[in-house]
Amino acid sequence: MNDDQLLRYSRHLLLNELGVEGQERILAGHALIIGAGGLGSPAALYLGTAGIGTLTVVDNDTVDLTNLQRQIIHDMSRLHTAKAESAARSIAAINPDVRVRPIERHADPTLLDELVREADVVLDCCDNFATRHSVNLACVRHRKPLVSGAAIRFDGQVSVYDVRNSRSPCYACVFPPDQQFDEVRCATMGVFAPLVGIVGAVQAAEALKLVAGLDVSSLCGRLQMLDALTMSWNEIVVSRQPACPVCRPHRPPLA
Repeated sequence: MNDDQLLRYSRHLLLNELGVEGQERILAGHALIIGAGGLGSPAALYLGTAGIGTLTVVDNDTVDLTNLQRQIIHDMSRLHTAKAESAARSIAAINPDVRVRPIERHADPTLLDELVREADVVLDCCDNFATRHSVNLACVRHRKPLVSGAAIRFDGQVSVYDVRNSRSPCYACVFPPDQQFDEVRCATMGVFAPLVGIVGAVQAAEALKLVAGLDVSSLCGRLQMLDALTMSWNEIVVSRQPACPVCRPHRPPLA
């Protein structure tokens, strides 16, 4: 680290659990964020301010006035701008050392297979189950940790799915792809603005701990759920499903 970096990241360097070695891993790390909306906004900002070396942001949407109630990485001057490009500009304004790669495309399986392979950690900040399952499959194939968040109305959830851990579930173990879920969108259901900030910030925290190699317990195997109306958290333990059709072909059987 140079003198400017030592000063910029000094509050990280003071943390015994992180220190110089952890910060250097962050500076050399590569995070992939799927979605530059409500969850992706705080996640990208915190990864950028923390000094993640490379940040790839994927989103094929443009900034709309209705986004600005919660998508804090965008502003009025960016209306009708591609969200991925808008996110890159905001991060550059805070920390120009971060290499931001804006990808203005739909996160289809072919693109995800390419991008996940290159990343150290993947943050699922999208808003639909089809993309979530595509992201999960790519993470399983390339054995990359996935930090998944979701938020609607006053309800949020977040977990880590890391198939490098033999007992960790993948996303499909918890939310099977053949199970019927009601697809809900904030455009029709609404979403409490600070909720996405809370969940997105937790996603950033989990991603940074993974990249820094902190020897601490992550949310792997734990699904945390937040009711922001009462501001109460609940947690359930989630387990790998031996018969999961997504991760079973890519992992050794459980002992």
